[in-house]
Amino acid sequence: MQFAFHGPFDSSPWLHQMRQGLTATMHRYGHEVSATVDAVQLVFHVVNPHRPRPFRRQSKAVFVVGIAEGVPLADSPLTSTYPVLLRSLSNLLIYGGADPQPWAYLVTPELGCYPAPTWEQPTQWFDALYARIAPLATSRLVIDNYFDWDLPAELAQGTRVTAQMRDASRRLDTWQLFPTPYPLQTLLPAEDYRHLQRVFGLGGISYGNLSARHDATRFWMSASGIDKGQIGTVSRDILLVTGYDPALNAMRLSVSPGSHPLRVSVDAVEHWGIYRSHPEIGAMIHIHAWVADIPSTAVNYPCGTVEMGQAMADLLAQDPHPERTIIGLRNHGITATGPDFPDILARLEGRVQTQVPMQ
Repeated sequence: MQFAFHGPFDSSPWLHQMRQGLTATMHRYGHEVSATVDAVQLVFHVVNPHRPRPFRRQSKAVFVVGIAEGVPLADSPLTSTYPVLLRSLSNLLIYGGADPQPWAYLVTPELGCYPAPTWEQPTQWFDALYARIAPLATSRLVIDNYFDWDLPAELAQGTRVTAQMRDASRRLDTWQLFPTPYPLQTLLPAEDYRHLQRVFGLGGISYGNLSARHDATRFWMSASGIDKGQIGTVSRDILLVTGYDPALNAMRLSVSPGSHPLRVSVDAVEHWGIYRSHPEIGAMIHIHAWVADIPSTAVNYPCGTVEMGQAMADLLAQDPHPERTIIGLRNHGITATGPDFPDILARLEGRVQTQVPMQ
């Protein structure tokens, strides 16, 4: 993997140290630094936390790590750092400084926020940062959609499963776990918001999704960036996923001719892999919350990556009852499986904790 630096890394001792330490660590693990930001897979980008500006990536495949120098945060680091992550359009934000020893928080778009290890020795500290960055930067993101305008007429008005999905989303909404879409357009300048839509294909961020098997190869799933408490229209906010197309690196969806479909949830590739591997699973609910005493993935891969799906499938393969279980997604939330939505909701109710533990 080639990487590059962008921005004034010589403007402070901490930023200079970050550049030197990251360069040495990346070289030690076999990656090459580039003198330009053209055609690299990873860019370390200096972010001013008071006036965050994005790195103008030209490809969705470029992973941007924002590096922001700030003051120590005693309380609610996510509240202070998440707007910086959003406004800088970073895939991962390292927010830190030297007071008196280097420290940092790592912040992800999925609302993960956790501290870097305590500084003891430079090589170990940068190795720990690399261990967090590398799996995220090298994961394969699948966010594109390809619409086939061929949904059978008998499915256009919905099925028993889509009706259950609508009812389940409204019940979950009463638990106050599905916030309405994050108002990105109010946080970003118009030009940056358009750039976000172009690069990531996002119109908003809402946390959680629902899916349910239609048959052996297809499943219904909620759309991305919508209020999950209001879903209900087939070929708009409930979509029939027919598979993953590796040639297009996109999810294929069957929609009604003349409809106006939204994009399917970014987690569609993960659910696709699980339904293929586990024909006994009938439905899944993913929420950004937690349940005590459940197994969890070891790495907080980004949503919508093949690696996240594989990590989830590996956990399910180790479970004696993958068809009715709950697994944790590190620093992110949970996914519950079951034969249908009523069964999953009955097992979740009263057990859900709104605070996701950060590790």
